[in-house]
Amino acid sequence: MRSSLEIFNIRTREHRIVWQTERLVEAPNWSPDGRYLLVNSDGLLYRLPPDGDGEPRQIDTGFATRCNNDHGISPDGRFIMLCDKVEHGRTCMYILPAEGGTPRQMTENLPSYWHGWSPDGRFVSYCGIRDQIFDIYTISVEGGFETRLTFGEGRNDGPDWSADGEWIYFNSSRTGLMQIWRIRPDGRDLQQLTDDDFGNWFAHPSPRNDKVVLISYDPEVFDHPRDLNVRMRLMDMDGGNIETLFELFGGQGTINVPSWSPDGDEFAYVRYFPEQD
Repeated sequence: MRSSLEIFNIRTREHRIVWQTERLVEAPNWSPDGRYLLVNSDGLLYRLPPDGDGEPRQIDTGFATRCNNDHGISPDGRFIMLCDKVEHGRTCMYILPAEGGTPRQMTENLPSYWHGWSPDGRFVSYCGIRDQIFDIYTISVEGGFETRLTFGEGRNDGPDWSADGEWIYFNSSRTGLMQIWRIRPDGRDLQQLTDDDFGNWFAHPSPRNDKVVLISYDPEVFDHPRDLNVRMRLMDMDGGNIETLFELFGGQGTINVPSWSPDGDEFAYVRYFPEQD
Protein backbone atom coordinates (compact mmCIF):
# COMPACT_ATOMS: atom_id res chain seq x y z
CA MET A 1 0.00 0.00 0.00
CA ARG A 2 1.28 3.46 -0.91
CA SER A 3 -0.24 6.60 0.60
CA SER A 4 -0.39 9.89 -1.25
CA LEU A 5 -1.20 12.96 0.85
CA GLU A 6 -2.73 15.48 -1.52
CA ILE A 7 -4.52 18.84 -1.63
CA PHE A 8 -7.45 19.84 -3.85
CA ASN A 9 -8.34 23.44 -4.64
CA ILE A 10 -12.12 23.86 -5.08
CA ARG A 11 -11.66 27.18 -6.95
CA THR A 12 -9.11 26.07 -9.57
CA ARG A 13 -10.11 22.35 -9.44
CA GLU A 14 -6.44 21.39 -9.30
CA HIS A 15 -4.69 18.69 -7.23
CA ARG A 16 -1.20 18.79 -5.82
CA ILE A 17 0.82 16.13 -4.04
CA VAL A 18 2.29 16.96 -0.63
CA TRP A 19 3.94 13.66 0.32
CA GLN A 20 4.00 10.06 -0.85
CA THR A 21 5.18 7.11 1.22
CA GLU A 22 5.04 3.33 1.44
CA ARG A 23 3.55 3.72 4.94
CA LEU A 24 -0.14 3.86 5.75
CA VAL A 25 -0.95 7.53 6.41
CA GLU A 26 -4.44 8.76 7.35
CA ALA A 27 -6.74 11.66 8.09
CA PRO A 28 -5.04 15.02 7.47
CA ASN A 29 -5.97 18.06 9.56
CA TRP A 30 -4.88 21.55 8.50
CA SER A 31 -3.58 23.81 11.28
CA PRO A 32 -5.56 27.05 11.83
CA ASP A 33 -2.49 29.14 10.95
CA GLY A 34 -2.00 27.16 7.73
CA ARG A 35 1.55 26.15 8.59
CA TYR A 36 1.24 22.38 8.88
CA LEU A 37 -0.83 19.28 8.25
CA LEU A 38 -1.40 16.74 11.02
CA VAL A 39 -1.67 13.03 10.13
CA ASN A 40 -1.49 9.66 11.87
CA SER A 41 0.66 6.69 10.88
CA ASP A 42 1.54 3.49 12.75
CA GLY A 43 -0.26 4.69 15.89
CA LEU A 44 1.61 8.01 16.11
CA LEU A 45 0.93 11.61 15.04
CA TYR A 46 3.08 13.64 12.66
CA ARG A 47 3.12 17.17 11.32
CA LEU A 48 4.46 18.26 7.94
CA PRO A 49 4.31 21.43 5.82
CA PRO A 50 1.46 21.63 3.28
CA ASP A 51 3.83 22.84 0.54
CA GLY A 52 5.64 19.49 0.61
CA ASP A 53 8.94 21.13 1.55
CA GLY A 54 10.11 19.02 4.49
CA GLU A 55 9.81 15.64 6.14
CA PRO A 56 7.16 14.62 8.71
CA ARG A 57 8.03 15.32 12.35
CA GLN A 58 6.64 13.12 15.10
CA ILE A 59 4.63 14.76 17.88
CA ASP A 60 5.24 13.56 21.43
CA THR A 61 1.95 11.97 22.50
CA GLY A 62 3.26 10.36 25.69
CA PHE A 63 1.72 6.97 26.42
CA ALA A 64 -0.69 7.34 23.48
CA THR A 65 1.06 5.20 20.86
CA ARG A 66 -2.02 3.53 19.32
CA CYS A 67 -3.61 6.67 17.92
CA ASN A 68 -6.25 6.19 15.23
CA ASN A 69 -7.49 8.53 12.50
CA ASP A 70 -9.77 10.60 14.75
CA HIS A 71 -7.72 13.66 15.72
CA GLY A 72 -7.85 17.42 15.28
CA ILE A 73 -6.35 20.80 16.16
CA SER A 74 -8.21 23.34 18.29
CA PRO A 75 -9.37 26.57 16.56
CA ASP A 76 -6.69 28.59 18.37
CA GLY A 77 -4.00 26.06 17.42
CA ARG A 78 -2.99 25.40 21.04
CA PHE A 79 -4.29 21.87 21.51
CA ILE A 80 -4.73 18.55 19.77
CA MET A 81 -7.54 16.12 20.42
CA LEU A 82 -6.64 12.51 19.69
CA CYS A 83 -8.12 9.04 20.14
CA ASP A 84 -6.05 6.18 21.50
CA LYS A 85 -6.63 2.75 23.08
CA VAL A 86 -3.39 2.07 25.01
CA GLU A 87 -4.77 2.98 28.43
CA HIS A 88 -8.17 1.28 28.32
CA GLY A 89 -8.03 -1.17 25.42
CA ARG A 90 -10.92 0.76 23.84
CA THR A 91 -10.85 4.04 21.98
CA CYS A 92 -10.76 7.05 24.30
CA MET A 93 -10.49 10.80 23.59
CA TYR A 94 -7.58 12.79 25.01
CA ILE A 95 -6.42 16.40 24.81
CA LEU A 96 -2.78 17.54 24.87
CA PRO A 97 -0.74 20.63 23.90
CA ALA A 98 -0.22 20.99 20.15
CA GLU A 99 3.55 20.88 20.60
CA GLY A 100 3.22 17.55 22.40
CA GLY A 101 2.97 16.39 26.00
CA THR A 102 0.98 14.20 28.33
CA PRO A 103 -2.57 13.42 27.14
CA ARG A 104 -5.49 14.23 29.47
CA GLN A 105 -8.55 11.96 29.25
CA MET A 106 -11.71 13.68 28.03
CA THR A 107 -14.48 11.12 28.47
CA GLU A 108 -15.33 8.46 31.02
CA ASN A 109 -17.70 6.57 28.71
CA LEU A 110 -16.01 4.41 26.08
CA PRO A 111 -15.49 3.99 23.24
CA SER A 112 -15.58 7.59 22.01
CA TYR A 113 -14.33 8.82 18.65
CA TRP A 114 -13.55 12.52 18.23
CA HIS A 115 -14.71 14.33 15.09
CA GLY A 116 -14.99 18.10 15.57
CA TRP A 117 -14.27 21.26 17.59
CA SER A 118 -16.82 24.00 18.16
CA PRO A 119 -15.60 27.26 16.53
CA ASP A 120 -15.01 28.86 19.93
CA GLY A 121 -12.91 25.89 21.05
CA ARG A 122 -15.06 25.23 24.13
CA PHE A 123 -16.69 21.96 23.04
CA VAL A 124 -15.96 18.91 20.94
CA SER A 125 -18.29 16.58 19.06
CA TYR A 126 -17.81 12.84 18.79
CA CYS A 127 -19.35 9.48 18.07
CA GLY A 128 -19.94 7.46 21.21
CA ILE A 129 -20.81 3.76 21.19
CA ARG A 130 -22.93 2.91 24.22
CA ASP A 131 -24.36 -0.63 24.43
CA GLN A 132 -23.52 -1.11 20.74
CA ILE A 133 -25.52 2.00 19.76
CA PHE A 134 -23.69 4.67 17.72
CA ASP A 135 -24.78 8.21 18.62
CA ILE A 136 -23.63 11.83 18.45
CA TYR A 137 -22.39 13.53 21.63
CA THR A 138 -20.73 16.77 22.69
CA ILE A 139 -18.69 17.57 25.77
CA SER A 140 -16.84 20.57 27.19
CA VAL A 141 -13.07 20.54 26.76
CA GLU A 142 -12.96 21.04 30.53
CA GLY A 143 -14.62 17.62 30.91
CA GLY A 144 -17.80 16.81 32.78
CA PHE A 145 -20.99 15.19 31.52
CA GLU A 146 -21.53 14.38 27.87
CA THR A 147 -24.57 15.71 26.01
CA ARG A 148 -26.36 13.24 23.76
CA LEU A 149 -27.85 14.61 20.52
CA THR A 150 -29.13 11.45 18.80
CA PHE A 151 -30.88 8.46 20.29
CA GLY A 152 -30.25 5.28 18.36
CA GLU A 153 -32.09 6.18 15.16
CA GLY A 154 -29.85 4.01 12.99
CA ARG A 155 -26.09 4.46 13.16
CA ASN A 156 -24.94 8.05 13.74
CA ASP A 157 -21.32 9.07 13.17
CA GLY A 158 -18.86 11.72 11.99
CA PRO A 159 -20.12 14.93 13.70
CA ASP A 160 -18.41 18.17 12.63
CA TRP A 161 -19.37 21.79 13.39
CA SER A 162 -20.23 24.56 10.95
CA ALA A 163 -17.92 27.59 11.09
CA ASP A 164 -20.65 29.76 12.61
CA GLY A 165 -21.33 27.22 15.37
CA GLU A 166 -25.00 26.97 14.40
CA TRP A 167 -24.99 23.36 13.18
CA ILE A 168 -23.40 19.97 13.72
CA TYR A 169 -23.20 17.95 10.52
CA PHE A 170 -23.16 14.15 10.75
CA ASN A 171 -23.97 10.98 8.82
CA SER A 172 -26.80 8.66 9.78
CA SER A 173 -28.34 5.43 8.46
CA ARG A 174 -31.75 6.16 10.00
CA THR A 175 -33.45 6.14 6.58
CA GLY A 176 -31.49 3.19 5.16
CA LEU A 177 -28.35 4.25 3.29
CA MET A 178 -25.89 6.43 5.18
CA GLN A 179 -26.87 10.05 4.44
CA ILE A 180 -25.79 13.51 5.64
CA TRP A 181 -27.85 15.30 8.29
CA ARG A 182 -27.42 18.32 10.51
CA ILE A 183 -28.71 19.28 13.94
CA ARG A 184 -28.41 22.27 16.27
CA PRO A 185 -25.87 21.85 19.09
CA ASP A 186 -28.76 21.80 21.56
CA GLY A 187 -30.48 18.95 19.67
CA ARG A 188 -33.14 21.00 17.82
CA ASP A 189 -33.99 21.30 14.12
CA LEU A 190 -32.83 17.94 12.78
CA GLN A 191 -32.53 18.17 8.97
CA GLN A 192 -31.70 15.62 6.29
CA LEU A 193 -29.41 17.11 3.64
CA THR A 194 -28.70 14.26 1.20
CA ASP A 195 -31.05 11.62 -0.13
CA ASP A 196 -29.41 9.72 -2.97
CA ASP A 197 -28.07 6.32 -3.95
CA PHE A 198 -24.68 6.63 -2.25
CA GLY A 199 -23.39 5.90 1.22
CA ASN A 200 -22.41 9.41 2.34
CA TRP A 201 -19.89 9.92 5.16
CA PHE A 202 -17.82 12.53 6.97
CA ALA A 203 -19.34 15.88 5.99
CA HIS A 204 -16.92 18.73 6.76
CA PRO A 205 -18.20 22.33 6.49
CA SER A 206 -15.81 24.90 5.06
CA PRO A 207 -14.32 27.70 7.21
CA ARG A 208 -16.15 30.10 4.88
CA ASN A 209 -19.45 28.47 5.83
CA ASP A 210 -20.37 28.13 2.16
CA LYS A 211 -19.57 24.53 1.20
CA VAL A 212 -19.40 21.03 2.67
CA VAL A 213 -17.03 18.31 1.47
CA LEU A 214 -17.91 14.64 1.96
CA ILE A 215 -16.93 11.16 0.82
CA SER A 216 -19.39 8.83 -0.90
CA TYR A 217 -19.38 5.04 -1.25
CA ASP A 218 -21.30 2.77 -3.58
CA PRO A 219 -24.73 1.89 -2.13
CA GLU A 220 -23.83 -1.70 -1.22
CA VAL A 221 -21.08 -0.46 1.15
CA PHE A 222 -22.59 0.26 4.58
CA ASP A 223 -19.53 1.10 6.66
CA HIS A 224 -16.50 3.22 5.67
CA PRO A 225 -13.81 0.65 4.80
CA ARG A 226 -10.45 1.31 3.16
CA ASP A 227 -9.34 0.19 -0.30
CA LEU A 228 -12.38 0.99 -2.41
CA ASN A 229 -13.20 3.34 -5.24
CA VAL A 230 -14.97 6.32 -3.69
CA ARG A 231 -16.06 9.83 -4.63
CA MET A 232 -15.10 13.16 -3.12
CA ARG A 233 -18.17 15.40 -3.34
CA LEU A 234 -19.02 19.01 -2.58
CA MET A 235 -22.36 20.59 -1.70
CA ASP A 236 -23.90 23.80 -0.37
CA MET A 237 -24.48 24.11 3.37
CA ASP A 238 -28.14 23.10 2.93
CA GLY A 239 -27.29 20.07 0.77
CA GLY A 240 -28.00 21.79 -2.54
CA ASN A 241 -25.85 21.76 -5.69
CA ILE A 242 -24.10 18.52 -4.78
CA GLU A 243 -21.38 17.52 -7.26
CA THR A 244 -18.64 14.93 -7.62
CA LEU A 245 -15.23 16.59 -7.60
CA PHE A 246 -13.22 13.48 -8.40
CA GLU A 247 -13.02 9.74 -7.80
CA LEU A 248 -10.14 7.96 -6.09
CA PHE A 249 -9.04 4.71 -4.48
CA GLY A 250 -9.44 5.29 -0.76
CA GLY A 251 -12.15 5.36 1.90
CA GLN A 252 -11.17 4.86 5.52
CA GLY A 253 -8.33 7.32 6.19
CA THR A 254 -9.03 9.57 3.21
CA ILE A 255 -10.96 12.35 4.96
CA ASN A 256 -12.21 11.08 8.34
CA VAL A 257 -11.62 14.43 10.06
CA PRO A 258 -11.78 18.18 9.19
CA SER A 259 -9.08 19.01 6.61
CA TRP A 260 -9.97 22.40 5.12
CA SER A 261 -7.34 25.08 4.66
CA PRO A 262 -7.97 28.16 6.86
CA ASP A 263 -9.14 30.21 3.85
CA GLY A 264 -11.63 27.55 2.72
CA ASP A 265 -10.14 27.29 -0.78
CA GLU A 266 -8.55 23.85 -0.37
CA PHE A 267 -8.85 20.61 1.53
CA ALA A 268 -6.32 17.84 2.18
CA TYR A 269 -7.02 14.14 1.72
CA VAL A 270 -5.22 10.82 1.31
CA ARG A 271 -5.28 8.68 -1.83
CA TYR A 272 -4.11 5.07 -1.70
CA PHE A 273 -2.48 2.84 -4.29
CA PRO A 274 -2.88 -0.93 -4.05
CA GLU A 275 0.16 -3.17 -3.99
CA GLN A 276 1.14 -4.52 -7.38
CA ASP A 277 1.53 -8.25 -7.91
